[in-house]
Amino acid sequence: MFFPQHFNSLVRISAAFCITALAGTTASTFSQQSIDPLPISEVAPGVYVHFGVNELMNAENYGAIANVGFVVGADAVAVIDTGGSVREGRALRQAVQRVTDKAIKYVINTHAHPDHVFGNAAFEGPAVFVGHHNLPRALATNGPFYIKAFRREMKSTLDDVKIVPPTLVVDDEVKLDLGDRSLALKAWRTSHTDSDLTVFDPMSGVLFAGDLLFVQHVPVLDGSVIGWLKTIDDLARIAATRVVPGHGGMGDWPDALAAERTYLRRLASDCRDLIKRGIPLVQAADIAGASQKSNWELFDEYNKRNATAAYSELEWE
Repeated sequence: MFFPQHFNSLVRISAAFCITALAGTTASTFSQQSIDPLPISEVAPGVYVHFGVNELMNAENYGAIANVGFVVGADAVAVIDTGGSVREGRALRQAVQRVTDKAIKYVINTHAHPDHVFGNAAFEGPAVFVGHHNLPRALATNGPFYIKAFRREMKSTLDDVKIVPPTLVVDDEVKLDLGDRSLALKAWRTSHTDSDLTVFDPMSGVLFAGDLLFVQHVPVLDGSVIGWLKTIDDLARIAATRVVPGHGGMGDWPDALAAERTYLRRLASDCRDLIKRGIPLVQAADIAGASQKSNWELFDEYNKRNATAAYSELEWE
């Protein structure tokens, strides 16, 4: 999840917005023909990933900051997240077409944040869009406001963006058949967000964790720190061998969870201690989690926001 600074308070305002298909009336600066295929790595047979940069979304990176990918089966392809702009989505689609002529049957969104769903419009057509059962509401509540807020940062890069909700929702677990391989989708409790979904490919042992896992990039809390820590314990029981996080490089499973677990535990522990001592939120936000700074990129951009969210949740325990 990647918002301009102080965006959390603005997101709450967005509840007044209803879902719309917002698209700019001006032609996009980037035509589909001018976009090269997104650089990808084949991390396992038939499993491809584009690793995003650990930056804030901006016009220069056209929102390509999250890890996105796709899995190729005997009969069809499933795309997992579409990126932070339609330009990135089109580049991802071209990458798929360079690898295979099989149809894209499913487009899976791991949660509602802009860097994972703003490329959806590039895949409209016969593909089935898939997401957590809370994703339609999350997109309806926040999607139009995300577009409005990020258009100020990214300008014409977002001209073609619109909100594309899932047509297949996952209440608990669903399997998607791609031919000779089946993907296992799991909807989780409120953790990073209230719409987190993972995708596991048993054939390769690769788990797409979405933003339930951050590597190198500091975790970003937009849901529940209590829920996220519980989810990490449950995630560790998935029989994967390697993991694609939402941000950062691939890791061995479940070892890749360790740093994130340590950070979230420290954040929660600090907040509980500060609440017990009567330290007000405005001061606590500068203190909680601070000891973890040297371990993470973009720490200054997000830790204070994380501390504010965790403190606000934990003071009601």
